[in-house]
Amino acid sequence: MTRAMNREVIISCAVTGSGDTTRRSEHVPVTPEQIAASALGAAAAGAAIVHCHVRDLESGKGTRTVALYQEVVERIREKDDEVIINLTAGMGGDLNVGPDDDPMSWQPGTDLVGGLERLAHVEAIRPDICSMDCGSLNFGDDNEVYVSTPSMLRIMAARVRELGVRPELEVFDTGNLWFAETMIAEGLIDPPYWIQLCLSIPYGTPLDVGILQAMVNRLPAEAEFTSFGLGAMQMPMVTQSVMLGGHVRVGLEDNLYLERGVMATNAQLVAKAVTLVELMGARIQSPADARRLLAIG
Repeated sequence: MTRAMNREVIISCAVTGSGDTTRRSEHVPVTPEQIAASALGAAAAGAAIVHCHVRDLESGKGTRTVALYQEVVERIREKDDEVIINLTAGMGGDLNVGPDDDPMSWQPGTDLVGGLERLAHVEAIRPDICSMDCGSLNFGDDNEVYVSTPSMLRIMAARVRELGVRPELEVFDTGNLWFAETMIAEGLIDPPYWIQLCLSIPYGTPLDVGILQAMVNRLPAEAEFTSFGLGAMQMPMVTQSVMLGGHVRVGLEDNLYLERGVMATNAQLVAKAVTLVELMGARIQSPADARRLLAIG
């Protein structure tokens, strides 16, 4: 379906992610206290949704530790009971294949568990939203694969629905979108559908406006979508997503810079996105607005 420019825009902030970014910017939060503070700063700047990973306190790498998620959510809720909390459920899909002569020798960094185990923190916390990566992906140039199979996803979708959590369907390529449509057709996802179109992550969908338009055209009428690009393409994608009828994601998970040579905070990235959206003549939705649109209690 053809969509008009979106005049009522939700901003999501991806607060920290799990990538190797902590050594590149002092602003990437690591501890639960830092992650919560950065999320609250983003909310104060205009983000209706904060998307949170957690990190190991010693290594700074992404982790699935339930207690860390609990602390982040508790700290956010102590100060803000309105902002929508979106916890990743994507951890536990990392497979680092062995060398060419021994590919079954899994390498360090492999963390591959089933769908239900990936939801342990969602079961414990029941956040407003959790993300679900709708397919597998060659990740980067070496032997790392992100694994998210149809069977795993059906199991996760059914359980998330039972828990009353809104899934954010992460779409990294057109095959992921096809499977998201399949889960919707099978009745595993309740409307309204919250779909995120993820561009420029090697090797998913390249940052190509024509491909993005084609993906948007496939979305069901009851879908709300957001899309994003990495690095220097984060802010151009703010305007592109809104023009195509979607919402906005910014944050340090995807981009570390406010402008060339200037490191950003999450609050600064959100504030810049607010400015761009408002200059386009659109309005920023509050958490309460976003809750109504996405049917989140």
